[in-house]
Parts: sequence; structure tokens; C-alpha cells
Amino acid sequence: MATKAINRKLWIGSTKGAILPMATLMLVGLMIVPVPSIVLDIGFITNIMISLAVLMVSLNAEKPLDFSAFPTVLLFATLLRLALNVASTRVVLVNGHNGAAAAGHVIEAFGHFLIGGDYAVGLFVFGILMIINMVVITKGAGRVSEVSARFTLDAMPGKQMAIDADLNAGLVTPEEAKQRRQDVATEADFYGSMDGASKFVKGDATAGVLILAINILGGLVLGVVNHKLSVGEAASTYIQLAIGDALVAQVPALLLSIAAAAIVTRVSSPLDLSNQITSQFGSAKAWTPVAGILGFLGFLPGMPHFIILPAAGLAGTVAWKLRGAKAKAIEAAKAVEAAPPPPPNPTQIGWDEVSGTAALSLELGYGLIQLVDERKGAPLMARITGIRRQLSRELGFVVPLVRVRDNLALGPNSYRISVAGVVVGEDECWPEDLLALDSGELIGKVEGRQVKDPSFGLDAVWIRPEKRGDAVVAGYTVVDGATVVATHLNQLVAQSAADLFGMDEMQKLLDALKDGAPQLVAGLTPAPFSLSQLSAACRALLSEGIPLKDFRRIAEALIDSSRETQDPNALIEAVRSRIGALIVQTVVPVKMPLPVITFDAELEGMLSQAVRVGPTAQHPFEPALAQRIITAVTQASAPLVNNATRFALVTSPLARRAVARLLKPHLPETPILSFLEIPDGKGIEVMAIVGSNSQPAPAPALSNRVPEMAR
Repeated sequence: MATKAINRKLWIGSTKGAILPMATLMLVGLMIVPVPSIVLDIGFITNIMISLAVLMVSLNAEKPLDFSAFPTVLLFATLLRLALNVASTRVVLVNGHNGAAAAGHVIEAFGHFLIGGDYAVGLFVFGILMIINMVVITKGAGRVSEVSARFTLDAMPGKQMAIDADLNAGLVTPEEAKQRRQDVATEADFYGSMDGASKFVKGDATAGVLILAINILGGLVLGVVNHKLSVGEAASTYIQLAIGDALVAQVPALLLSIAAAAIVTRVSSPLDLSNQITSQFGSAKAWTPVAGILGFLGFLPGMPHFIILPAAGLAGTVAWKLRGAKAKAIEAAKAVEAAPPPPPNPTQIGWDEVSGTAALSLELGYGLIQLVDERKGAPLMARITGIRRQLSRELGFVVPLVRVRDNLALGPNSYRISVAGVVVGEDECWPEDLLALDSGELIGKVEGRQVKDPSFGLDAVWIRPEKRGDAVVAGYTVVDGATVVATHLNQLVAQSAADLFGMDEMQKLLDALKDGAPQLVAGLTPAPFSLSQLSAACRALLSEGIPLKDFRRIAEALIDSSRETQDPNALIEAVRSRIGALIVQTVVPVKMPLPVITFDAELEGMLSQAVRVGPTAQHPFEPALAQRIITAVTQASAPLVNNATRFALVTSPLARRAVARLLKPHLPETPILSFLEIPDGKGIEVMAIVGSNSQPAPAPALSNRVPEMAR
């Protein structure tokens, strides 16, 4: 059975492939071999049927390329019509003296029924049809085809480049790009072929006029000379047959001309031509003025009221129906928007349940919902917006939106902050109470819930609002619950800035810089740095507390440093030394000296030697030495931390990166600088010197200048 099915498909395929060659040979034979009138009748009806089918396919096409075979179809339809004209001319001239039915019933019907048997009327009708076909439809379609072909060919290189750009950007697959290239080539071939095919239609119309003239003149001569008919009898018989023959060929020609014009004037749309026109005329605003104008004309004296007024009523009815349909559509859309969402299916799991798209997330227990309730002013949301705006200015890139949502798994007064899917902080907040922070200079105490401030770790007390005055008098700093959560969020986002910066933010930063410094961006990427390398370098700077708000200087430093090294770590250190002024100004204002803690010469030598021995080690220091350094630096910095004094730890350029990695978990807010990062002329206040014996040495006077440290 399978073999029979395969053989049948092969036979059908070979038969389909032989249809067109056989049809072409039949057309040639129709021009040469005499055929009876019944064959002509079949040929004329077939010609009309093909023309109607071509017209219907043209009207139903959504875009011109949906009927890409139209130029070839137009060629063979024209050949069929010309072959029938040649065969009918032979029959008319040979058998025309026998009467109107000598050339077949189709020609006789067109000669009698359509023109009433009056060949003078037939001549005028044929002339009008020729004018419509040649002057209006064919000429216009040919001009449109010519212009379309020209513009399509001119736009072809740009379309090919756009496809290549989309392919390189990963927006399309190679298979999709191949299909789009093929569509572009097919479109160019189609419009080029249509430009030539329109000449077939014009030539066919011209041939119809010549064939009509030959039939009339040849019929008169043959009728008078060969068949001994009078001039009147010959004219009546042969002219009627010639006009019938011309009309039976001209009607399909007119249909094909309309089809060609419809194809070349189409604009690509998801609708066919009928629906496209209907949708664009389906506006009550268009039909209401029509009804009004027709109604006005209908009441003018002398006008045919019984025709114009019904037309005005019809236009008014159409406008009323369209207005009602539009109102119903609007009501249906509102009903859909207002309808509650369908209840979730407990058996289905969505992607939103297993993946989060928000880089920043704040989850609240149900007791904290009032902080984001719009009916109560949503105090937390306003503070979050202010935090994002301030941090975006300080960090140099737009901090992403914070996704705030409730979480029933948390305690009623608990909240949780996540950055890039990682929980970075959580605590408790009482929205109805106030948090009184111990400023260190209290002159009294207030009763309440004893806690630690989540942002700075200070001693604090949650108190009732009515105790606010007593707390302020006692020396406490009093804040509300929304401020507590917002401050905690601000601190954690600032510490996690590197986790919020990715390739998309890097591209936006480059786009912003390109507006003012296009050559600088061109020298920065794609060479010597790719987008991923740049984003990695910026994340490394952000992780050490260096903002990107002056990215132009950072970009210039990256370009200069790339000439010396391509190692990522060495590159970051070289960039830091060039933007030292930017780093220092994040610690203290420009007119204030920089408070520093440093190591003595012996300990500096030990640190540098450890880094030289293990240059690729994450922690090159011995555990015992590392622990003594952590303890000594923590003790030396404790007074500064308690007094909220900003300071920096300064070490040698070789050991800076290793020391920063060692001390960051213990002093996350303290910048670790190298000597080369301190700009010339910047005053320094040495607050403590950590020695090799792990005990901080007494600090010199605060105004002391140590110029050799900066070198």
C-alpha cells in the first residue's frame, strides 16, 4: 500500500509538471491549426474563468508577494487571449458569410445581447472599453509598477544591511535571516517582473484594436469579392462578428488589468483588500457628513428627491450603526478591564513563581502593609523614590526599581531586602511606633522596646508616639518606621551597587557619554575593551566604593592604562591611581585634610614581600599575621568609627588590593587607598600608625603633613 501511495504521488507530481508545457503547445497550435467553433466557445469561457480567478486571488492577497506568480500568469493569460483572437479571426473570415453563428455561440451572444445587434453601438462600446483599459487602468498600473520597481531596487542594499545587523546582534536566527534575504530578493524580482508584465497588457490592448480593424476590413473585402455580398450585408455580418470577437476578448483583458492594478497598488496588511477597505471606511465620522450633505441636496428644489433622500437615509443609518458598534466595543473593552482576573489554577506553576525579574526587592510582613498603602499616603514609597534618585546621582547610573511586595512567610513586623536575588538584610519595624536612636549624649532614658538600629548598629528604643517629646528632650534622635526601613535600604543598596550594575547599564552609560564625547567612546569600545570587560571594570570600581558619576575621567584612565597592561587587576590599580582625586573626594570635602591610618615601614615591607611571594593568591598573608592586622586596625579605627569620622587606610600600591580584601568584611565603609591615589597637595591627618608589633602607634598632631606618604 505504501508503494502504491508513493507511486501515485510521483505520478501526480509528474502530471502537474507536464500541464504547463502541454498548455503552451496547445496555445501555439491554436494559433496555427484551424479549430471548430465549439473549441472557440470553450476557449473563450475558459479565458473568462481564468481572468475572474486571477482577479479574485489579487483582491484576497494580503501583500503583493502572496501572488508572486502574477507576472507569469499574466503572460500566459495574454497568450491565451491572443491565440483565441487569431483562431477566431480565421473562423470569422472563412465562415462569416454563413451568418452570426458561424464563429460560435459566445461571439454571437456578445454581438447580439451586449450591443443589441447594432454594430455602430458595438464600435462605441468597444472604443470606450479600450480607453478605460489603455489610458486609465493599464497606464496607471504600469507607472506604479515602474516606480515600485525603482524604489524596491534602491532600497535593496539597505534592507540587506539591516538583516545582517539584526543577525550580528542576535535578534534573528540564521534561518530567519536567510528567509528574510529571500523575501527581499523575491520582492525585487516581483516588482521588476511586474514592470515588464504591464507592457504585455498594453500590447494586448493595442493588438485588440488592430485585430478588430483587420476583421472588419478583411470581412468587407472577402464578403464583397469572394462571397458576392452587398456592402451593407457584408458590413452587417462581418462587423457584428468582429465586434463580438473583440468584446469577448476585451472583457477578460479588462479583468486582468484591474487585477494587475490591484496587486501593484496594494500596501502590506494582515487583512485582504476587502476587509482593509471596509475597516478604513468603518467610521461614523466619515458617514455622518455624507448623510447631512445628501439630505441638504435632497431638499433643494428641482432635485430628484425620491433618489437622494433615500441615499441620505442609508448613509445616516450606516453612521448610526457604526457609532453604536463603536460604543459597544468600548463598553466591552471596559468590561474586560474591570473583570476580575480568573482564579489561579493550583495545578499550574508559572515562571514568576520560580524566577524574579526585579534586581531590588523589599518584602514586607502583613503588619507593614500600611507603610505602602496609598490610602494612608504610602510614606515608604515616597522615601524609596527619593533614595533611588539620590543614589543614582551619587553612583553615576540609574538604580533599578524596587519591587515591594508582601510575604506571609515573614513575621508581621518583619521585612527583608534582596539584591540580585540575594538577601542582604532583614529586621523588624513597628509602623505605629517611633524609633529613638541613642546619640551617645543622653541626659535621660525612655522606656520602650530595646533594639539595635538596623542601619548603623546603634542602641535604640521603639517608643509610642506620645513619648516623642520626652525622647527628644532626653537626647534621642527620633525617626518613624518608614524612615528606618528606607535608611536600611539606602545603606544596603549603596553597599551592593556592584551587583546592580550590568551590561545594560554599561551600554546606557556609554550612550550618555557618546553625546558629549563620541571620539572618546570610539577609542574605548569595542577596542581595546569589549562591553563585558568594561562592565566588569566598573563593577570592580563600584565594589570598592568608587562612583561612576564622572565616567568621562574613568574612561580616559582606562584608555591610558590599557597601553601599559591588559591584566584586569593591574588595570584597575592603574585606573585608581589616575582617578585618585575622585576617590579621595568621596571620603572628605576638597578643603579638608584626609584622615588616614597607615602601617609603619617594617609592616609595609612584610606585606609587600608576602604579595611578591604569592602574586596570584587571594589571601597572601599568613593567618596569624592577618589576624593581628585585623585586630590592630580595628582597635585603631574604633574611636574614629564611634565618632562617625570618615577616614582612609593607606598602604603601598603593591599591597593595597590584598589589604582591601582582608579588611573589607571588618571595615566595609572604610576605603583602602594606595600612596599613589592621594593627589599632590592634599593635606593628610595621620590618625594612627599600625606597626609590626600589631599595636597602633600614637598619632602625630592632626595638622601634621606627611608628604613622603603621598609618594
